[in-house]
Amino acid sequence: MSEIIILFIGAIAAGLMGSLTGLGGGVIIIPLLTLGFGVPMHYAIGASLVSVIGTSSGAAVAFVKEGFTNMRIGMFLEIATTMGAVVGALVSGFLNPNTIGIIFASILILTVLLNLKGKPDHQEELIKGSLADKLKLYGTFPDKDGIKHYASRNTIPGFLMMVFAGAMSGLLGIGSGALKVLAMDNMMKLPFKVSTTTSNFMIGVTAVAGALIYFQRGQIIPVIAAPVLIGVVVGSFIGSKTLMISKTKKLKTFFAIVITLLSIYMMYNGVAKNFQ
Repeated sequence: MSEIIILFIGAIAAGLMGSLTGLGGGVIIIPLLTLGFGVPMHYAIGASLVSVIGTSSGAAVAFVKEGFTNMRIGMFLEIATTMGAVVGALVSGFLNPNTIGIIFASILILTVLLNLKGKPDHQEELIKGSLADKLKLYGTFPDKDGIKHYASRNTIPGFLMMVFAGAMSGLLGIGSGALKVLAMDNMMKLPFKVSTTTSNFMIGVTAVAGALIYFQRGQIIPVIAAPVLIGVVVGSFIGSKTLMISKTKKLKTFFAIVITLLSIYMMYNGVAKNFQ
């Protein structure tokens, strides 16, 4: 019982820090479970995917109501992320935990770098006859100056990047939000508010696809997943309420350093065990 309580408190902290820094709770849950509690990697990934579903679902509803999330673009790109998530989850069954740990650490460092990088804010006009026009990958969003119009670019590269983001989600048990935003910001040239909110909407659906594979393999254990899910949701809620009054820039920098050091340790640990 004491271990469950400690895990619950740790999950609250993970959800809180993930919400405040924009990295998401999943990137903290995996090291917490594997390094802190000695949970096998595949079971930690299963629990993390369940927590990702919970945190994404709550926030996604609010963004849809506010008119920022582009449901059509999200559903189109979900085809890519869902395929990727299923493939990633299946591949994870053939990889040993140490190899997954090395991949996780590498992606985590990339996620931190992308999170610290300045985000572009595009607002492209619709090109008649383009693939985006044919698929209706455009829309509007509310702004302080009125309603803004936008359209996507580079549909195929963005779609392929989403396959990779989905694969990393299924393989590593994370939301891969940074990779999704990278695809929509840098490749598809969507406005920042649209890409982040649409990504949040997609994360939960992607996680469901991967979680089903882990559940079918018996790698989602309720006694682990339940306190993690509840704790991360509570922590994310607290984080969302304190986000406006907290100095997140310094927090992001400090947290990025901690996560990077943790990633290096996980990578070293994985490499060392692979050569034993």
